[in-house]
Amino acid sequence: MKNENIPADIKSKSLKETRDEIDQILNKLEKKDVNLADSAIDYKRLIQLNKHVDNLFRLKVKEISSKNK
Repeated sequence: MKNENIPADIKSKSLKETRDEIDQILNKLEKKDVNLADSAIDYKRLIQLNKHVDNLFRLKVKEISSKNK
């Protein structure tokens, strides 16, 4: 999944906001009485959130690396 596939509402989230939403989705998916269609939508959102976290960490690594040079 490329960065362009991440919705703007996710791209604007901080790491904490992203982590909080991930936790909410995971809690929802862990319940036994979930709707399968909703679960698929939640799973896709979870993948997008995870990609956003990955991008945030990559940016931070680049920032730290450039400061150490």
